[in-house]
Amino acid sequence: MTTKAAKASVWQKSWFILQSLVTKDFKLKYRRSVLGILWSVLNPLLMMVVLSAVFSMFLKWDNIDHFPLYLILGTILFSLMQNSTTAAMYSILDAAPLIKKVRVEKMIFPVEKAVFELVNFAISLVAVVLVMLYFRVMPTVNLVFLPLLLFYVVAFSAGIGLLLSALAVFFRDICHLWGVVITAWTYGTPIFYPVTLLDPFMQQIMQLNPMYHYVFYFRDIVMWNTNPGIKENLICFAMAAITFLVGYLVFRKSESKFILYV
Repeated sequence: MTTKAAKASVWQKSWFILQSLVTKDFKLKYRRSVLGILWSVLNPLLMMVVLSAVFSMFLKWDNIDHFPLYLILGTILFSLMQNSTTAAMYSILDAAPLIKKVRVEKMIFPVEKAVFELVNFAISLVAVVLVMLYFRVMPTVNLVFLPLLLFYVVAFSAGIGLLLSALAVFFRDICHLWGVVITAWTYGTPIFYPVTLLDPFMQQIMQLNPMYHYVFYFRDIVMWNTNPGIKENLICFAMAAITFLVGYLVFRKSESKFILYV
């Protein structure tokens, strides 16, 4: 078999494993559920209703038009990153029995979690459409940027997932620490509140938060009919590319030792 044919065979095998893992995760997620896949639509809607009631009625943030839409856009995009990175962190540990028995591309396991959550995100967009219809917010041509945004977020999430999955093999404390980090990150991103609530210094610091850029990119193209522009796209791309590269390099450097620690 030639080198080219061997590489093609490896890619075919990896693609088959990726598809199988995504299918398995879907079956596990909705197993014994009456509503099944509808929960991917209902969950963001129910969360939006609860959070809208809390933040609109008690904190009275009236300066954000269509606050429930503002809220659901932030929550579902942040959840894409949160769920994929958290699941990816455990992916190598959970796949230990398979890794010990079969020679397989280990990077598939954390990357699959980002792909799986992307599919869930696509389903949850139905909830966004329903909220847009309720508020009579019409889609615009700027929605053509959505695939580009999802590329950024999935690459960014996969990079963090690769890093966490590698670290978790050697340091189990990462699994506990990440829960604290992701909670702080949630409240440190303007998902539930307007960025103008922060003082100018903190608004400058916020520019270093990748999820701030991704969330507002999403709101720009859905709510505010704003073209993100070349500068914002370059920032989003750079953050995703650097994160993925770091995660990839750490994962590749340490994967040969996984079998000794899982």
